[in-house]
Amino acid sequence: MHSQIKSIIKLHLSGIKTSVNFSSLVSDFKEITKIRLSVSVVFSSIAGYLLGAETISFVTIMLLMFGGYFMVGASNAYNQIIERDLDALMDRTKNRPIPAGRMSVNVAFIIATSFTILGLITLYVINPKTAMYGAISIFLYTSVYTPLKTKTPLSVFVGALPGAIPFMLGWVAATNDFGIEPGTLFAVQFFWQFPHFWAIGWFLYDDYKKGGFFMLPTGKRDKGTAVQIILYTVWTIIVSILPVFGFTGELKLSIVGAVLVFLLGLVMLYYALRLFKLRTAKAAKDLMLSSVLYITLLQIIYVADKFIR
Repeated sequence: MHSQIKSIIKLHLSGIKTSVNFSSLVSDFKEITKIRLSVSVVFSSIAGYLLGAETISFVTIMLLMFGGYFMVGASNAYNQIIERDLDALMDRTKNRPIPAGRMSVNVAFIIATSFTILGLITLYVINPKTAMYGAISIFLYTSVYTPLKTKTPLSVFVGALPGAIPFMLGWVAATNDFGIEPGTLFAVQFFWQFPHFWAIGWFLYDDYKKGGFFMLPTGKRDKGTAVQIILYTVWTIIVSILPVFGFTGELKLSIVGAVLVFLLGLVMLYYALRLFKLRTAKAAKDLMLSSVLYITLLQIIYVADKFIR
């Protein structure tokens, strides 16, 4: 009887251990592919697709969702392989799967290459141009942006290029064409990234410094950086309301939509000015959160405006 009880307990504990291991594997997989970031990229891509599509294909939306996730997941896995030693130095990243020793470089590389291939195939099924821009995004993020992060603040400019692709990628997926419309969507997300990432660079300044990353334009949390954040916030607002003036082709925005986007921009500008005044980590974090709200609501307004007009 005693041995039977021991066997039952042992079996139960083994089941718990297996469950914990599986949960840890899933968690590490989500971390190496940055699933939360992937969701935001997929959201941008679908918004761009809905703006460009004359008739909506749910098959294309599904392909865009999976293709977008594969491409972002690949980029982030390559990034974490390259920066594994630097990630180990920073509090924010030291518990990532590779520096923490829970995942080998080989396993991460298999994930990255598999996701690259799957992503390119999935996007190619939509159309060749979509796959091409997806490939450019991976190349710029992995081979140019990542190495430059420890060399120069200009890395943010380079990183803004692949970061701006998802919104326009959706339009290209819908039309198999690149013109003024996806170019405008690209510009919106391109300029938006500067206040967004400089805000992150500001409130994580000390942690980034441990890894030797240069994220702020002046290299310091000073008035010069704050002024540039304000300037790029203003540029973001201007570019975001361009469609209301009627010279962005088929990408249009009603006066009501433009007013809503402009008001959203003023909220982000308020937090940028507040950062200039206070120059604190909390003010920078508030700006970052307002920028996330801005780009999310802007995309919703753009799409809603198209279907309500």
